[in-house]
Amino acid sequence: MSQEQPRREEAEQEHESIKPEENVKDVQESSLARKKAVAESIGGQVHGKDRKQVSSESVSGRVNITIGEALEATVVTAGSKPVDYSDAAAIQAAEVRATGRTNIIPGGVAAAAQSAATRNARLTKEEEKTKLAEILAEASSKLPSDKPVTRKDAEGVIGAELRNDPNLCTRPGGVAASIAAAARLNQTNSTSSTKNNDNNLKQKQN
Repeated sequence: MSQEQPRREEAEQEHESIKPEENVKDVQESSLARKKAVAESIGGQVHGKDRKQVSSESVSGRVNITIGEALEATVVTAGSKPVDYSDAAAIQAAEVRATGRTNIIPGGVAAAAQSAATRNARLTKEEEKTKLAEILAEASSKLPSDKPVTRKDAEGVIGAELRNDPNLCTRPGGVAASIAAAARLNQTNSTSSTKNNDNNLKQKQN
């Protein structure tokens, strides 16, 4: 038997097991559900094709919400808000936690937010200012790496937004609010998952 035949069979098996169009669709739907859950948990309205209500319960048992997804959820809750320095600081803090890097990534979400905040500060007309939606749409794909949001991540982002706001407050539905909501949902999912595992273990022991 030649060495080529087993290799060919392995390649065929791998090819059969991978169905990219199905995986991509599942991932997109799951990600959309998580973003909608974040938006709704902070009172945001879901518009257009995303109008179908998704409660926090519907994301339990799924993969945890990532920092990138939480940033994208801000598009729903505060997308029309012009980017200011507190937003840029919160986005930078989120990017740092997602990537593990301490510096701003050239061409990344934080760099774009900082540039937009600087430009917006010079403009007087609201309609000319860069909005959060322009910066945070597709945030997940703009991050070189991503991770599930934790309470510690939320605390860091909230702190950054507070420190850079002239009134020392966070914005309703803003970046910090979205990250905090995602952290709460992830904690709820984690607690539910632990309880289910404990119940299953008890049932097996009985």
